[in-house]
Amino acid sequence: MLLVSALTSVAANPGDEVVVIYNSRMRESKAVADYYAKQRNVPASQVFGFDMVTSESMSRAEFRNSLQEALAKKLTSEKLWTVGPKMVVTTNGQPATAVRSVLDSKIRYVVLCYGVPLKILPDPTLRELQPTNARPEFMRNEAAVDSDLACLPQTLHAMRFSGPLQSPFYSVTNAGALSPTNGILMVARLDGPTPEIARGLVDKALQAERDGLHGRAYFDLRKISDPGYKIGDEWIRNASEICRALGYDIYVDESGAPIPASFPMSQIAFYEGWYTENVFGPFTLPEVEFMPGAFAYHLHSFSASSLRLTNRSWVGPLLLKGATCTMGCVDEPYLAATPDVGAFTGRFVHFGFTFGEAAYASQPVLSWQTTVVGDPLYRPFGKPLQQLHEELEARGSKLAEWCYVRIINLNRVRGVALNELASVLERVPLAKTSSVMSEKLGDLCTAQGKPSSAILNYERALTLDVTPQQRIRLRLTLGEKLLAAGRDEDAYNNYKNLAGESPDYADRLINYQKLVTLAIKLGKKDEAEKFQEQVKRLQ
Repeated sequence: MLLVSALTSVAANPGDEVVVIYNSRMRESKAVADYYAKQRNVPASQVFGFDMVTSESMSRAEFRNSLQEALAKKLTSEKLWTVGPKMVVTTNGQPATAVRSVLDSKIRYVVLCYGVPLKILPDPTLRELQPTNARPEFMRNEAAVDSDLACLPQTLHAMRFSGPLQSPFYSVTNAGALSPTNGILMVARLDGPTPEIARGLVDKALQAERDGLHGRAYFDLRKISDPGYKIGDEWIRNASEICRALGYDIYVDESGAPIPASFPMSQIAFYEGWYTENVFGPFTLPEVEFMPGAFAYHLHSFSASSLRLTNRSWVGPLLLKGATCTMGCVDEPYLAATPDVGAFTGRFVHFGFTFGEAAYASQPVLSWQTTVVGDPLYRPFGKPLQQLHEELEARGSKLAEWCYVRIINLNRVRGVALNELASVLERVPLAKTSSVMSEKLGDLCTAQGKPSSAILNYERALTLDVTPQQRIRLRLTLGEKLLAAGRDEDAYNNYKNLAGESPDYADRLINYQKLVTLAIKLGKKDEAEKFQEQVKRLQ
């Protein structure tokens, strides 16, 4: 087999680095906490129930009394961290001063379970000295619970709650730096529209850790040139290049409009895009093809205004449809203070960070509006690709097909000849039964300028184990190839099959219009009239 790139394998973080918090007023909250602790081997002594309000919002006083200070006391009394004076060098020429800090910590992560409030409401009574250069729009003290609680080690000494705090952990490549001894707790939540969805986040994470995170990666750009906003496109484009370089089949939409529902988004491992207020396009379909372990993120100012909603905002609907982990904003953060998904993707995929580590290494600011949803210990890239590939083949797992695709893509990035890659793939026995590998062979033939061979491989893929959205993509691709080859009759039959197989396809009007044109061209008058009636009905 061709060369496989290797990532450094590091042992997964143990559950004893985690504190799990639930709302003692909600039975469902405790059930999620107990389930997570059992699945991740978190010691029972590190599962805490606090008496909190049951709404998604809490006042700053409620946050301080029922969560922030309560957790600090527990961590100290249970000897999970050690607090004492630490000398800090000042930057204004004054002598070093001793501040109360975390000197040692057994834990790094906090997992908030379904029922723990999501956001802290603004407190008009909070009076703090503001920086002289502070921008008014940032001088607010409402925040995501996760983001403020992440700063718990810093609250042991003076900390300002109005406005965001610049994060010294942004873009770090040393995961060990993300520690309470350096001033941060990595806070994430198992949450979503229902307790069952919240509990399922750890199940899918564990599955992807065992089997790998497979599938395709989709990136939706705004194609924007405004200097104040183009950074969002740059972050997403960087993420796409990282996924491409590490062997994923990627799709980058540069139309400037959000990806429509008609786009066949199949077998989703990654989705990163922006910018619509509410869930849109492929994610509004009854079934979304998220792979186990999938990361999905839509950049919007209020993407996580609630995690209970299933048809508004983004985070709740993405979790409902099967995403394993995501991030979002509970209130207006302003673009520069949102997560850098390029930094996230690099650390998660390339460096093999846990989801929690990658999430906090991607945030330019803390004590602000970002919530992190998913198992923070989730780490699907802890094994080198070669090791994962061998394990899947030894188990006879069909998921090995995706490893073959990544291996082919990695070698293509390295400049291996297309004909050599196609020859290697053709010799793999699994390719004869895998729609994923047959489609990849079709793509390689297309890239070589071999349309007839491409058509044969796409046709074969359609006879195998295709998913509904993969089937639509193959039909659309095959139709274009057949028309270009002058095979109008075959193209006509292909589009008829699409109409029969996918009667709810979002672009069925366009499909019927193609059928009308082809039926007339082929002299099929009766069928042309039948399809014209469908066109009128849909119009």
